[in-house]
Amino acid sequence: MSFLAGWKAWKRFRKLPREWRKLVFYSETGQDWHHFSGLIAELNSRLQHKVCYVTSDQNDPGLNYQHPNYQGIWLPEGFFLTVFFQMSQSDVFVLTMMDLNNLQLKRSVHPVHYVYLFHSMGSTHMVDHANSFDHYDSLFCTGPHQVKEIRRREELQGLPAKHLFDYGHPRLEQILHEGREFRLDAGMHAGNCTAENRQPIVLIAPTWGDTSIFNVCGEELIETLLGANFQVIMRPHYQSNRLTPDVIESTRKRFEANPDFEYIAQMGETQSLFRSDVLISDWSAMALEYSLGLEKPVLFIDVPRRIRNPDWQEWGIEPMESAIRSQVGEIVALDELERAPEKILHLLSCRADFTNRMRALREQMVFRMGHSVADGANELARIAERQCELRQSRGTRHA
Repeated sequence: MSFLAGWKAWKRFRKLPREWRKLVFYSETGQDWHHFSGLIAELNSRLQHKVCYVTSDQNDPGLNYQHPNYQGIWLPEGFFLTVFFQMSQSDVFVLTMMDLNNLQLKRSVHPVHYVYLFHSMGSTHMVDHANSFDHYDSLFCTGPHQVKEIRRREELQGLPAKHLFDYGHPRLEQILHEGREFRLDAGMHAGNCTAENRQPIVLIAPTWGDTSIFNVCGEELIETLLGANFQVIMRPHYQSNRLTPDVIESTRKRFEANPDFEYIAQMGETQSLFRSDVLISDWSAMALEYSLGLEKPVLFIDVPRRIRNPDWQEWGIEPMESAIRSQVGEIVALDELERAPEKILHLLSCRADFTNRMRALREQMVFRMGHSVADGANELARIAERQCELRQSRGTRHA
């Protein structure tokens, strides 16, 4: 069934008129749609550009989006997805998938311009492979730290300079806007959510992998927080549910009968971010979105670093996930989890000063706050027009 669906999708894509292949977006899962949707809407409507959206997730919300300048195609993983990548004749290919050309999905044999959108504000050189971004032509960076890291990689390896666009982080803008709306609707103001008027609500949302919070100390941590009369929201990374489902299920079942415990499976869900007073995380870049977007503090559990590039120290740059910790919260050691409640109460007692610091830090760390999507769509349109001109020039020379 998957093979047949893949063949039909590949056949449909190949038959598209060339104007529908100037701008092609690829999504691994429906989780990518919220990174793409704003750009696509701008391209379709304001800029009047046709977009073809290819996804390997049959439940991707992008398959339900409708616009005269938009087509969505479901192309499942497998043989024809590999063919689609290697034989694609498009001008610009936009994706959030790391490690292009490093694994089974390769660059096309045709001259395609590949654009990578960073889907998080984290650094590029510790939690990702050293060569994860080597094979893209353009990178849409969230902030100066990513530009610095990519340029350092190019310097160390003698790589040609990529086109780095100062994009920003639309997800942060969305969180900032929705968080303000939530506070207005709830009649809340920064600084009033402390233990003095109700139970603190703690959101635990770590990264995934063997060294993540839920794999290392999840049950002990939740038990400690519930014992301190905190409300606890457990929100695992979707990769944790996929790779270590037994760990997640065991933790959920242990506490699900407690009325102060809540489990959330959907990673794209945002209400838990707004309802909570503090985030507990580890090396997840979500800590940056939470602190800078919602102006709320983070308690970091000091689990071992999540490292996919063992040579990250050669860059001579401290990863943002590490450098930011003391600025957006506090750290608790694994052998001092019993101190987590007192550290949380301390963080919540200093909210006014914290809010001001986050606003200043946000301006330093993130590009184009408030207009990243519109500017990003303009840049994609510019790249597409340039690639189209280059293609037509090649056709003229070969005629």
